[in-house]
Amino acid sequence: MLKIGLIGVGHLGQIHLKLLLELKDKFEVVGFYDSDKELSKKINRAYKIPTFKKVEQLFDNSDVISIVSPTTTHFEYASKAIKLNKHVFIEKPITNTLEEAEELLELANEAGVKVQVGHVERFNPAFLAAKPFINTPLFIESHRLAEFNPRGTDVPVVLDLMIHDLDIILSIVSSNINKISASGVEVISDNHDIANARIEFDNGCVCNLTASRMSLKQMRKTRIFQKDAYISVDFLEKKTEVIRIKNLKASDKVDPFAMTIDIGKSKKKKQIYFENPEIEESNAIKQELISFYDSITNDSEPVVSITDGVIALELAHKILNKMNASVKLNLI
Repeated sequence: MLKIGLIGVGHLGQIHLKLLLELKDKFEVVGFYDSDKELSKKINRAYKIPTFKKVEQLFDNSDVISIVSPTTTHFEYASKAIKLNKHVFIEKPITNTLEEAEELLELANEAGVKVQVGHVERFNPAFLAAKPFINTPLFIESHRLAEFNPRGTDVPVVLDLMIHDLDIILSIVSSNINKISASGVEVISDNHDIANARIEFDNGCVCNLTASRMSLKQMRKTRIFQKDAYISVDFLEKKTEVIRIKNLKASDKVDPFAMTIDIGKSKKKKQIYFENPEIEESNAIKQELISFYDSITNDSEPVVSITDGVIALELAHKILNKMNASVKLNLI
């Protein structure tokens, strides 16, 4: 059993706390730290979990640190924990700046500790069901829309929402990036609330991503097109749909339950198969915490490693730079 300390008990931090308490065969929650003293008292009374007045005291009593505080504090807490040889879980994005992320990577490598980044969609059961069908994507379209919530507006929507899809795309497209185009709009907050990015890879794959925290409805859907297949992943509803196309030979028997199309002059026929892979019910956050535990106890690479977190943040900042450059051009 690993002694774990939690930093941050806001909305997401409380979810982590509840799940860590459920995983009592793996983690012993020694306590938490939050800079909000009134909130700390409230959580202390509700969960009967010790609250530490200083974060250093939490480090002294823990083997593992889980950081679910605002993004702007990630580097401060993570760097201190790593220097004390603590394994660290960090909510996404890994840090506020790329320079901070790269320094954390260097510190983690020197200390030899495990660091996992909270890109939770990697553990979404709908994505896990789709993965066996994904091989060489050629076009990917992602929409991540949310209603406005002041929580998270301390960072642009690219770092708040789009970064989930950036991590997913980087995990399934095995190619270097060739070109990035992006634009964004500040609607209510002082950061971009709506963003669109187009990413072109060297292997020909093109990704079109839209993220908004100004929508009237919620959507977290990714559509993947590849040779002879279309895969739809609904991260919100936890549904996966796969449509596969098979070229029919003259000797092949026609499946009466499949759709058959005639290409025309070529006289080639294709059969379309509709599949709905079985989705195993699971809590994605709980699964990522279990995965983190396994990486520590088995001395294995975390599913979402610190390197993955750095690469996703690097791409996010490249998109932000393109958006800022676009704004400057419009002002000229």
